[in-house]
Amino acid sequence: MLIQRRRLLASALVLPAAPALSALLAPDEAQAREARPLDVPFVPTPMQVVDAMLDMAKVGKDDLLYDLGSGDGRIVIRAAQRFGCRGVGVDLNPERVREAKAAAKKAGAQIESLVRFEEGDVFTFDFSPATVVTMYLLPSVNVKLRPRILKELKPGTRIVSHDFDMGEWKAEDVRNVANSTVYRWTIMANPPANLLR
Repeated sequence: MLIQRRRLLASALVLPAAPALSALLAPDEAQAREARPLDVPFVPTPMQVVDAMLDMAKVGKDDLLYDLGSGDGRIVIRAAQRFGCRGVGVDLNPERVREAKAAAKKAGAQIESLVRFEEGDVFTFDFSPATVVTMYLLPSVNVKLRPRILKELKPGTRIVSHDFDMGEWKAEDVRNVANSTVYRWTIMANPPANLLR
């Protein structure tokens, strides 16, 4: 399962044509890709890994968690369930956003009141209010987002990534969980120039 998931994610790096990637995606995902190419195919994070990500980020009731590429909303919803914190999920695919909203509704009115899901592009979406950012993207996407993350988030904000690192920005904590790797960083006050490009 791990090998299949990593191969699927890695294939997004080497498939130049939309039809080739569309063959890997469900029809709704392929249709969304035609409107704006998806940077990452949807592969759900196992719940054991979700919990590890939240624990590594030391999520608490007062946090505001943003999940970049939130898919079916499981990370945002789980954070609200476990810690009572607020959360925002952003995903480029409108079908994933609909699924996340339906999952929040199913979780109950209290959880639904703590979370929201929006259709948006992680490269332009404003996630600067976050105190915790979670993601399961790709190495190239993480590195492309890194300057925004370091410039726009407040010092002390925790970043947690499933399976992929941030290039030259070395993680403070790395754990292996259920055949996955989880990385954690904390936003620093004065990041070095080489990480901002």
